[in-house]
Amino acid sequence: MNKRNPKVVVVGSFNMDLVVKAGRRPQTGETLMGEAFGMFIGGKGSNQAIAAARLGADVTMIGRLGTDLFGDTLMAAHTEERICTDYVIQDTEAGTGVASIWIDADGDNSIVLVPQANMRLSVEDIERASESIADADVLLLQLEVPIAASQRAAEIAKANGATVVLNPAPAQELPTDFLAQVDLLTPNEVETESLSRIRVSTTTDAECAAKVLLDRGLSAVILTLGERGALLLTSDLTQLVPAYAVAVVDTTAAGDAFCGALATGIGRGENLVDAVAFANAAAALAVTMLGAAPSMPTAAQVEAFRGAAQ
Repeated sequence: MNKRNPKVVVVGSFNMDLVVKAGRRPQTGETLMGEAFGMFIGGKGSNQAIAAARLGADVTMIGRLGTDLFGDTLMAAHTEERICTDYVIQDTEAGTGVASIWIDADGDNSIVLVPQANMRLSVEDIERASESIADADVLLLQLEVPIAASQRAAEIAKANGATVVLNPAPAQELPTDFLAQVDLLTPNEVETESLSRIRVSTTTDAECAAKVLLDRGLSAVILTLGERGALLLTSDLTQLVPAYAVAVVDTTAAGDAFCGALATGIGRGENLVDAVAFANAAAALAVTMLGAAPSMPTAAQVEAFRGAAQ
């Protein structure tokens, strides 16, 4: 196993999350009294970068913010997390991304995302960061920034021997030439259904859908199945890695904690089963707290949690 801190580069989004918790979602035209409100730094790229950094990776973030208060807050937070922000651009023509998040009594969420500056990340921005990408152990991508930028980052990483992990969220069609640069795909059930056209109701459904995705040239597909765990599929292995049972408060960033932990584990040289088990533990801890970035656990917290669960 790699003894040094793994180098993880994240190309992705920044958002300010405006979170409302209520017993249920309002009906059309209804005004509903809520239970709690919070404002948290977020965005899939940002969350995954913070998760990896807290778990021991040396992280570089590439993305775009606005020059507004939200942008300043996000930039300061990443600096505090010791994430390299040399390639984070504060855009003078678009505001920082914003997400409106509704959480119900079961901790499940609904999200409306307004990406703003995130969608102005360009291939030229990626080229400026090419040296850092080429030096990465793992490149971590999502779909809240333009695919052209992510694809160029993947091409650079792949050419230099890095592992490319794509969290295909929010779900959308993936160009074949982009997918050809990806090693590991980490969809949830909704994203799996969108990409495979197979409804995922059972573990058997999940295996069939994962096989469809794996046949597109990937090295591995890891389907996150919530409380059922994560299904790992490679050319010679199919394994359901069980989840940890916890009291759910907010599921908003569970997938991001999972991806940040997975990238860290892979970067450390762990085998995929161990890396997925580590990621499941990080995701379990993340759902026990309200908010995205605040719920990303540290390495010490994950270690203690796994020890107590044995």
